[in-house]
Amino acid sequence: MRAAVMRDWQLRVDDLPDPTPGPGQVLTKVLACGICGSDLHMLQHGAEVRQLTRELLGDAEPDPMAPKSFEPQHDTVMGHEFCCEVVDLGPGVENLKVGDVIVSMPVAFDADGLHTVGYSNRYNGGYADLMVLNEMLGLKVPAGLPVELAAMTEPLAVGVHAVAKSRISAGESAVVIGAGPVGLACIAELRMRGIGPIIVADYSAKRRELAALLGADEVVDPRREKVIDAWKRVDGVRPLVIFEAVGVPGLLDQAMQMAPRHSRILVVGACMQQDRVHPMLGITKELNIQFALAYEPHEFAGALEAIADGKVDLQPWVTGTVPVDGVPQAFTDLGNPEAHAKILVVPGS
Repeated sequence: MRAAVMRDWQLRVDDLPDPTPGPGQVLTKVLACGICGSDLHMLQHGAEVRQLTRELLGDAEPDPMAPKSFEPQHDTVMGHEFCCEVVDLGPGVENLKVGDVIVSMPVAFDADGLHTVGYSNRYNGGYADLMVLNEMLGLKVPAGLPVELAAMTEPLAVGVHAVAKSRISAGESAVVIGAGPVGLACIAELRMRGIGPIIVADYSAKRRELAALLGADEVVDPRREKVIDAWKRVDGVRPLVIFEAVGVPGLLDQAMQMAPRHSRILVVGACMQQDRVHPMLGITKELNIQFALAYEPHEFAGALEAIADGKVDLQPWVTGTVPVDGVPQAFTDLGNPEAHAKILVVPGS
């Protein structure tokens, strides 16, 4: 099969052996897979994260429930935002059949333990023609839902989880810093919950436009107006929750500086570099800072249901498609926010 392979923190396209499903697993053909900002961060800063993880673990006994880590000197095929068609069944599969179109949380399990699909040397992600998934985690895509939108289940679920972790409720307002895919997912979920006003800041005119389409009440270019000033202008009274959805050093400290007293800050941007904050800001303002990662199974399923039921229109979010051989260039292209928000890998296109 054709695959975009990360090896020694470099991305290249290569031919790999077709994977084989084990007991309780299915072989699938990738129909569409979104390129996630976390994968861009992993390619750039994964070595730093790996070193930090090793230092934190030290001599501790391995956690048998923790997903197996990948070795960067071996092949890793990323891609965890996928929609696939079942093409073969492993032993013991009963509830899926060849031809079923499914999405799945990017987790695999076998006799050796848990594996993070897309960050594993054993279980490749969706930047490839084929991938193996566990039947137990597969959710059938409702008939008529385009596979490109079904593939958006995973990134929308990230926003669903982040908003849930923030504990935001009716009568509160939201500021979202960053209108990339994670920020857009937060905006979509905030709007579905009826939260408002939602104030969004992004340097990109294109992404501000997408934020408005997904339900932002006010979008600002931070070069022209500070997002906290926009919040004061539009509302300025209700309790505020700030979503940091960029994931670069310095943004958390900026959020702490702008936050009114007793505000909550939800950090969902995946910053993989060392950062610096001024704790006294949080102490004197009595801020509540919450970090969020991924989602729960019911949130993933709920995201698919919301897309299928038309509660949210994510079509404007998809700004391009590429074949597997186009993945390295797509990683570069995603550096231009005026051109792209979400690029889907469509093998064979």
